[in-house]
Amino acid sequence: MDVNKIRNIAIIAHVDHGKTTLVDKLLMAGKLFKDHETPGELIMDSNDLERERGITILAKNVSVRYKDYKINVIDTPGHSDFGGEVERVLNMADGCLLLVDAFEGPMPQTRFVLQKALQLGLKPILVINKVDKQNCTPDEVHEQVFELMFALDANEDQLNFPTFYGSAKNGWMSTDWKTPTDSITPLLEGVIQYIPEPKIDHGTTQMMITSLEYSAYIGRVAIGRVQRGTVKPGQQIVLVKRDGAIVKTRIKEVYVFEGFEKKKVEEVNAGEICALVGLEGFDIGDTVADPEKPEALKAIAIDEPTMSMLFTINNSPFYAKEGKFVTSRHIRERLEKELEKNLALRLGETGSADSFMVFGRGVLHLSVLIETMRREGYELQIGQPQVIFREIDGVKCEPVEELTIDLPEVVAGKAIETVSMRKGEMLNMEPKADRMILKFLIPSRGIMGLRNYLLNVTAGEAVVTHRFKEYQPYKGEIPGRINGSLIVMEQGEAIAYSLHNLQDRGKFFINPGEAVYEGQVIGEHSRSGDLVINVTKTKKLTNMRASGSDEKMKIAPPLKHTLEEALEYIQSDEYVEVTPKSIRLRKIYLNETDRKRFGKQS
Repeated sequence: MDVNKIRNIAIIAHVDHGKTTLVDKLLMAGKLFKDHETPGELIMDSNDLERERGITILAKNVSVRYKDYKINVIDTPGHSDFGGEVERVLNMADGCLLLVDAFEGPMPQTRFVLQKALQLGLKPILVINKVDKQNCTPDEVHEQVFELMFALDANEDQLNFPTFYGSAKNGWMSTDWKTPTDSITPLLEGVIQYIPEPKIDHGTTQMMITSLEYSAYIGRVAIGRVQRGTVKPGQQIVLVKRDGAIVKTRIKEVYVFEGFEKKKVEEVNAGEICALVGLEGFDIGDTVADPEKPEALKAIAIDEPTMSMLFTINNSPFYAKEGKFVTSRHIRERLEKELEKNLALRLGETGSADSFMVFGRGVLHLSVLIETMRREGYELQIGQPQVIFREIDGVKCEPVEELTIDLPEVVAGKAIETVSMRKGEMLNMEPKADRMILKFLIPSRGIMGLRNYLLNVTAGEAVVTHRFKEYQPYKGEIPGRINGSLIVMEQGEAIAYSLHNLQDRGKFFINPGEAVYEGQVIGEHSRSGDLVINVTKTKKLTNMRASGSDEKMKIAPPLKHTLEEALEYIQSDEYVEVTPKSIRLRKIYLNETDRKRFGKQS
């Protein structure tokens, strides 16, 4: 295909601003589906986790045909926790669509991805979405985006960006928000007009492998954009590794993206995004080059991890009741497989064969991995998340994040007080309708468990977003959770009678009738300090007729933690036990005498 007719674009947006919906509409406009096919919504978010959480986790490629042009679209994740995904995929694009909500304006997560895109020199097109919302302010949002780009050091060409307004949900785009059109074609025209065609260097074959897919039939597939030269099936090539090592191999088959499918082709020229089958031993970041004169492309720089968690085998009394992969060998192999495609992840040793240190970009990044493993049938236990301290010029430093809280004005005081207790400094505070938007700088340690607390205080109204900013000198101790845990005394079944009688001791996390074991954490104590309770005790029966002494039992519904909440809730002497069907909290030492003995030693 003629290279002038190819456009490579990435779509950038904050969570929930309509990115995946816009991709759906572009695919419809490209007549990808026959008239009788109705593919449903959010076609791109194909894995279950993405659909449930409503977020994009993995970057994906599709292509749209418009007139005689081919537009390759790359859907990127919006969370900075998946930064490793974003950094490598943007390398394939020449321009980006920046999608912004007409009411909310640019948000912190957008800023993260946009900054990466501008540094790579991509040409932006601004799309202001959801202009059919009430009280929306498209013109002010346009101003805010201009100021944001200016603050991110955009060059003159980038600041001179075109703007489109519309509603992806209702399927229209226009250059003026007051005059709606009836289709999305103005945006497609805009992409062809403003996004530059791929730049091509002359010379021998060069291609950077920027992502990887796995298929049970053909094995690992390398995806990337051909920088120069051509790629053909059967071609002898070499892989230039990150450390400069050179490996000889051969391409078996070459595919390009047509809609969602991959189409087998005989040759791919520079500028096009393609998938190679049959390469052996490649990693993301390797360069595919010519055997005669191998030259490597500049490697992808990936931000370092800021958080670590201990992954260990499940050794609770309920071991292997629900999962099928439970040994340390299973867990190690699965983590090593994940390292191949999850660039921001690192694996460390702990000196014990049963546990591993896993380093990632934040609680969300690691919890998505744990959730995926759990659905595949793994059982494991996770320790309390720890931030990674570094020594910079002899000073102990810790990661600091920019935190934005959007909440009702009446509860703003409570939030400010909590964040300052956790060593947060306030940067800015602006009212928007009846809500307040607060901005802080806060150590990553202070964010753990904060969202949960704010949702409780604001009755679920707070919107909390944060992104990693930099390392700063250590800020001092932060008070942890004040309330202790309620711990089970002996293995058995939780009896409703006991739970009813113990309700004044705290809040429970379990239902009556659930199986429990010694050392399991089943509730939060109403005071500080842990309390061991007997919930497996039944009522003593007598042969006297009871008159009125039996009151009706009323048990409050239990608090059920999601995986992230559980990870942020536990203390340093506790684990989260994760199995395909349940998430339980437990003490590391299940026996009370062990806890006392080891507690004194530490």
